[in-house]
Amino acid sequence: MSAVLAGEGERILLVGSSGGHLAQLMALRPWWGASDRAWCVFDGPDSRGHLKEESDVTWAHAPTTRNVPNLLRNTVLAWRLLRRFRPTTVVSTGAGVALPFFVLGRVRGVRTVYIEVYDRIDTATLTGRLCRPFTDVMCVQWDEQRHLYRDAHVIGPLL
Repeated sequence: MSAVLAGEGERILLVGSSGGHLAQLMALRPWWGASDRAWCVFDGPDSRGHLKEESDVTWAHAPTTRNVPNLLRNTVLAWRLLRRFRPTTVVSTGAGVALPFFVLGRVRGVRTVYIEVYDRIDTATLTGRLCRPFTDVMCVQWDEQRHLYRDAHVIGPLL
């Protein structure tokens, strides 16, 4: 991952749902650990446990699947968080909460990095397909996923 995104002075905004998506973002700690960072994830026991030591956590609105009101709420949340934190990079492993951050991040000129989840080998996730047009660096975890996204970087399994 660091070869894909090397750089000092990174301000990283990590966006994702709870559960496995958050676990994959946590596995990137060697990369983001020394950087200024903020988080936007769904609230829940696992999220609170993983992020208890983090100082800048914003809770996203869930559920996101086919929920237009929460899409709009998360879009407002994304706009505010992008303006306040001013990240250099937005990173996400999905799911649906990532979309407004990628769209608005692109509008603001922020680099976006999407990491496709490790358990989808044959087909791309819906969030991956929706975020792809707004993604600067598309990463996959298995060589077999490379066919899903043109120019994807294989970073290896995170979990």
